[in-house]
Amino acid sequence: MLNSSRNCSSEFQKKLLPPMYGVEFCIGFLGNVFALVLLLTKERQNWHPGVVFSCNLIISDLLYVLTLPLLITYYSNNKNWTFGVAACKIERFLFTCNLYVSIFFILCISVNRYIAIVHPLFTHSYVRPKHAKITSVLVWVIVAIISSPILKYASTQLREEKNTTLCVSKSKGAEIELSHFNYRLSLTVLGFLIPLVLTFASYIGLIRVVFKNAKIRSQQKRKVALLVGSVCTLYALSFIPYHILQTYHYSLKKRTCLQYNAYQVTKGLATLNMCIHPLLYMAVFDSIRMVCCGKSSETYSETCSERI
Repeated sequence: MLNSSRNCSSEFQKKLLPPMYGVEFCIGFLGNVFALVLLLTKERQNWHPGVVFSCNLIISDLLYVLTLPLLITYYSNNKNWTFGVAACKIERFLFTCNLYVSIFFILCISVNRYIAIVHPLFTHSYVRPKHAKITSVLVWVIVAIISSPILKYASTQLREEKNTTLCVSKSKGAEIELSHFNYRLSLTVLGFLIPLVLTFASYIGLIRVVFKNAKIRSQQKRKVALLVGSVCTLYALSFIPYHILQTYHYSLKKRTCLQYNAYQVTKGLATLNMCIHPLLYMAVFDSIRMVCCGKSSETYSETCSERI
């Protein structure tokens, strides 16, 4: 399989990706640590399912954000990976896990909110935090299983003409390229397309009920609008561009530098999801809204009793 992307200059990536990853590291780390502190201090008595799912998102983000300094160093050093094969595999594995853990827990949060509002009696009778904890374990197990082939495909490659070492998502060879493309395609269907359909199907049902029911308070409507808006932003900026360009990238037998660089940009945008998650948390637990939006303690106490 021919691949002209190997001959592309790394100057574009050197100028774009280190600053992008640097900003994402700062915002993602500080935003998720801030959310975790609030969750453990202000929300410790109110761990409803939405908070449980949000906590798992925070853990996933913090695990991956700590690998971003490796990528910043890698791209700043003209794509020369100096951290060894194991670190390369772990970084690629954590990137994949973070991406699909995010998508699956966003699905869980969305479906939970749909059930809570559309079927409140069922929620109060049967939905408990322990169910969210069991679901969270299943999500981690499923994502770890579907991400594990990355440990086989990802490796380092010596670029002799520049005396540098690349960290790539696949090794060379026609059979490996084909199996890697099939794996990526399966991952896109199972980890992206199916959750996408289920997430937005729940939003369609949720919006139809919320904005037609006069008994639902305006505050709850704002929370739903914030949830839907933040998830739509996540998909539009991070998930959809990355999966479209990834599928296109690995389907080509010969890749142009323009296409290759566009795919690299979407990889940076995929990591942006960690920076947008704090907006999602504002729709799930009230303490972060109180701190960010300056709600009074009376309003906060009232909203705590109405959680879903």
